[in-house]
Amino acid sequence: MALGPYLTGSALTVLGALLAAFLLQLLVLSPVQHAQAQRVSYASLRSELAQAIAPVGQVDGDSRVLALGSPVALLEIPALGLREVVGEGTTAGVLTAGPGHERDSVLPGQAGTSVIFGRRAAYGGPFRHLEQLRPGDRITVQTGLGSHTYAVLGVRRGGDPQPLALSGSSGRLTLVTATGPAYRPTGVLRVDAELTSPAQAHLVPVIPVGGVPAAERALAGDQSEWLAVMLWGQLLVVLTLLLVWVRSRWGRWQSWIVAVPVLGAVGVQVADHVSRLLPNLL
Repeated sequence: MALGPYLTGSALTVLGALLAAFLLQLLVLSPVQHAQAQRVSYASLRSELAQAIAPVGQVDGDSRVLALGSPVALLEIPALGLREVVGEGTTAGVLTAGPGHERDSVLPGQAGTSVIFGRRAAYGGPFRHLEQLRPGDRITVQTGLGSHTYAVLGVRRGGDPQPLALSGSSGRLTLVTATGPAYRPTGVLRVDAELTSPAQAHLVPVIPVGGVPAAERALAGDQSEWLAVMLWGQLLVVLTLLLVWVRSRWGRWQSWIVAVPVLGAVGVQVADHVSRLLPNLL
């Protein structure tokens, strides 16, 4: 029996299913993934805070650079009803779990400027309402050094004046997300807030200012995800060929009953890694 018609029909069906899986992942499953990651991160951070072993800088107790995604702070913005665990790093992968701390900036609560990235729409979109903040709104951040309070100075977009340079032991927090329609970022939005609680000792970041990899900058995608996309994609191709062979022997409906859940699971994995190639503030 000729496999050509089966192969063409199955390939088109799988291609359509892959597109559907991508939309399903981005619009429906990613918020669920984000919520689960936040529960795990919160449990980990709470345990570390209770044991007084939570990070107080960019290295752990053994002087090793913190792993990407390690929980470093609990961010709360009452005006937005926001309560999120902040991970270390700002790659697209880290930001699937929640906001991320830019590694070439100090941790919140320390003298200097601390920078935190967050997504606007995908994976829970924790920073989707950031532009609604007004001067004076309160932000609190809990870290291994204690609880720190900030007051919002204002919102700025590309081309707006930079805030005044910090002096002495002053501290600042800058929250960063995307501007533009949901899932179609057109620029970067920043919210600056001044530290109103006592500043903790300045710890020099292990990574110098401006020294983060390209994948950790605003609106960057993580090109290292191409390997995972290729591997999962190859598995999808193999499963498609297997489906063609099974369909020619079992029949159409019997083969699809078996194939749909398997192809769906692999398709979601492909879609998840593809989404990490997109801008990290999406």
